[in-house]
Amino acid sequence: MHAIRLHAFGPAGNLSHEEVPAPVPAEGQVRIDVRASGVHWIETTLRRGLPVGPHQPPELPVVPGGEVAGVVSAVGPGVDEQWLGRRVVAQLGGYGGYAEQAVADVDSLHPIPGHLDAETAVAAITTGSTAQGVLSVAGVTADDTVLVMSAAGGLGSLFVQAARQAGATVVGVAGGPAKTARVRELGADVAVDYRDADWPGHVREALGGRQVSVVLDGVGGTTGRQALELLGPGGRFLLHGWASGTPTEITTPDIIERALTVTWAIGPAMVPVGGMRELATRALAEAAAGRLVPLITRFPLSRAADAHAALEAREVEGKVVLTTCAPSRTAPAPGVQLTRCAACRATWPNRSR
Repeated sequence: MHAIRLHAFGPAGNLSHEEVPAPVPAEGQVRIDVRASGVHWIETTLRRGLPVGPHQPPELPVVPGGEVAGVVSAVGPGVDEQWLGRRVVAQLGGYGGYAEQAVADVDSLHPIPGHLDAETAVAAITTGSTAQGVLSVAGVTADDTVLVMSAAGGLGSLFVQAARQAGATVVGVAGGPAKTARVRELGADVAVDYRDADWPGHVREALGGRQVSVVLDGVGGTTGRQALELLGPGGRFLLHGWASGTPTEITTPDIIERALTVTWAIGPAMVPVGGMRELATRALAEAAAGRLVPLITRFPLSRAADAHAALEAREVEGKVVLTTCAPSRTAPAPGVQLTRCAACRATWPNRSR
């Protein structure tokens, strides 16, 4: 089979598409013929050899990736053979997902509803679970005005949809005209471009005196701080990451002066009694029902390096997913070369690296 391997920490180009031995499921495991592999921002940082919170860089060489969707093609000792041929999605609990085949513990498997595609399922299993958890902590209601940072991203796009469904007024912050247009399509009442230095002023003008009551911040840095300044008295500020490289700076006087509630929403605060599996089941059900529709940017498995580069350059919308679709080349316009998947019809830039 083919897989993506990392032999040395560094830039995205260090990700190599190689032929490797197929994995063999051990006791209590299954082998999955992978149709879709999820990509996370944290993986771009670990690829460079940098720790992210409690997550340390892996031992090399390694096949990155911690979530896959596909079809069970083999079972290990002690596993019911009724799993064979079933469409499943799973969290691997580590690495091995950027591959045509992967092994997973049978206890980690979730059957995919018949009408849900593999890409949507893999977008829901972790990113969707996290969104469900953070939203449960946020407790958004119709009385809220919710500001969503990185609103065209994997998590942000789900936050916008869920807040809108709750009846809240939604402000989406994204980078560039295309992404702000996408945020409006998702249902945001206000969409602003954080690349505009006066984006907070545009938010205030658009809200017409109404104050933001909830901020969902996964960006941090200066932009996160600007979002904090938009929060009204008694507001809730929920942090779930810092894509900018540094967390939003918040002081005790900030909290006291405006009676703010500040919460790190990732981890124990978001986990229900049933654990993370309950969140994953909930996220898959929401996706299957069409209530939450993940935005997805697809790349073929062989172009994982391009996927990482595009993610780091903020060129993507929503969840980045690697697929095992067979590509064919097409030139839709003079001077523009794209690669188009013959199966799912997705397109991506034909980068030369």
